[in-house]
Amino acid sequence: MASGTHSIRDIPESETDDDSASLASSSIINRCAFFKASNSLLLPKPIVLTSPNSLNDLFDCPVCTNSMSPPIHQCPNGHVLCANCKIRVENQCPTCRQELGNIRCLALEKIADFLSLPCRYQPEGCTEIQPYYSKLKHEKICKFRPYFCPYAGSECPVFGDINTLVVHLRNEHKVDMHDGCSFNHRYVKSNPHEVENATWMLTVFNCFEQHFCLHFEAFLLGKSPVYMAFLRFMGEESEASNYKYTLEVGGNNRRMVWQGIPRSIRDSHRKVRDSYDGLIIQRDVALSVSAGNGQELKLRITGRIWKEE
Repeated sequence: MASGTHSIRDIPESETDDDSASLASSSIINRCAFFKASNSLLLPKPIVLTSPNSLNDLFDCPVCTNSMSPPIHQCPNGHVLCANCKIRVENQCPTCRQELGNIRCLALEKIADFLSLPCRYQPEGCTEIQPYYSKLKHEKICKFRPYFCPYAGSECPVFGDINTLVVHLRNEHKVDMHDGCSFNHRYVKSNPHEVENATWMLTVFNCFEQHFCLHFEAFLLGKSPVYMAFLRFMGEESEASNYKYTLEVGGNNRRMVWQGIPRSIRDSHRKVRDSYDGLIIQRDVALSVSAGNGQELKLRITGRIWKEE
């Protein structure tokens, strides 16, 4: 064909109609896909993230480091903090020292509505992934959250897993450690009429490959001195219910016996003591079973731990 010439080809009518229909159909499909994509942008869906670190940092209060929940406050420069810490810092931003006022960080609160995050105790073994505000509730009862030191008589700030606390109790508090499921505990007090300086004693037993804390102490119940012994389980309450224990004190042909279920160290020492969930010995009874001469209190407490089958 010579250069510059054009070729015209006859197109069958059926072919022309099919191609036009195909183009029209394709155009409709493309427009539908566009509108579908556009609408999906307008309807936010929950965002699931498997690594909590960066976003946990975003929602952590910079003062107390706890996860924030509404109302989340911010200063004029955009620095955020939780409602409790807003009161603590006396309305002054801890980051830039600007006056906080009453500005809510609504954007951060709304973002939280569409987030699903792993539990902050994921590194300890928790596999839960929940919506942000449900996650906050879960973390308060998560079985992988750390335990607080069970030592009584001081507000010890140490926390960690069970193995960490056992080492801490032995090395820092010089607590007696024993292997076995039975015990024979002696308590001697030179002046049984004085309990103003309450006495705390703690012994840790390794039994059934678990750890138990035996507490023995003197305190005032009303105006009367009493002595109390009880057992706590170093683990969850659901596990503690698998065990039972007895405590017995006796002497001079008298005997008192207590049987119960050890309390989890999730319950504070004070909570267990104030519920009187243990062997309670009134001073007069203690003197009647004492091996002392009335001027000195000598009590022998025996007991054992067993596992329910």
